[in-house]
Amino acid sequence: MATPSESQPSQLQASKPTIANVDIERQTSELGLEKLEIEVVDYSSRAQWLRAAILGANDGLLSTASLMVGVGAVRKDFKTMILTGIAGLVAGACSMAIGEFVSVYSQYDIEMAQIKRDGSRDRDVVSASEIEERKRKLPSPFKAAAASAAAFAVGAFVPLLAAAFIEDYYVRLAVVVVAVSLALLGFGGVSAALGRAPVVKPSLRVLVGGWLAMVVTFGLTKLVTLTGI
Repeated sequence: MATPSESQPSQLQASKPTIANVDIERQTSELGLEKLEIEVVDYSSRAQWLRAAILGANDGLLSTASLMVGVGAVRKDFKTMILTGIAGLVAGACSMAIGEFVSVYSQYDIEMAQIKRDGSRDRDVVSASEIEERKRKLPSPFKAAAASAAAFAVGAFVPLLAAAFIEDYYVRLAVVVVAVSLALLGFGGVSAALGRAPVVKPSLRVLVGGWLAMVVTFGLTKLVTLTGI
């Protein structure tokens, strides 16, 4: 039989954590923290470019489709509707590009003026490398204009392609409305998914807004025709 003095060291050794166990627990904890940090993503940082892209495409889609549907309420021939869509695409893309260029250039001028003031006033605090880094992060008016025009054109191509090969007026009108509706749902769903927001409500909101724009344009154009104004 073991004496108390002999059994006590073995009990202490069994209850005391070994260095290997402590190291494993520490490494597991550190790996868990690193994994947690990697998985944290700030989706709100996508809001600015996402808003510009979706707004441009949605504007191109609705503007062109509404023009085609509105003119189609008066002139049912194929050529008039297609020419209206092409004119809407070109005019809208130019308008979006110029508007975005002016807007971003105004922001660029304001931020550049502030950088120059900071550089001249706080030379001991703000280094030259920091000034150059802030300049590199400024938005490019030319890139913003090109992206806005491209997004508008992508949206405008949807109703144009939908109507391009259909001669019958009623079938052409129905296909344009269906294609635009599917595209509206797609734009709403993509914007919500990229921002990790609920998908159903934003998609339906965009769809109902698009329907309203087309119905109002068609109805008012038809009313003007019927009243003989």
